Amino acid sequence: MPAKAFQASITGEVQWVGFRAFARSQAFQLGLTGYVRNRPDGRVEVVAEGEESALETFLEKLHRGPASARVENVAVTWSTPKGKWVDFRITY
Repeated sequence: MPAKAFQASITGEVQWVGFRAFARSQAFQLGLTGYVRNRPDGRVEVVAEGEESALETFLEKLHRGPASARVENVAVTWSTPKGKWVDFRITY
């Protein structure tokens, strides 16, 4: 399957509940690259690149989040991968 990319904006109770560590762990297990970060408005932003099937699995996991989170919405924009990342990181 060809490589793809997406940017996701996650809303709900998603900051200070381990969401970024959860996202990093899931992305690592799926072999994805990119980053996750908290936004000042309370959202969590995820940018990920990799195989389309792995990205779809990752999105399913982001919709659930860790047990301590309450995800209300995941808005996704698909794009062409840029190949800028070598791993998946928590950024600030």
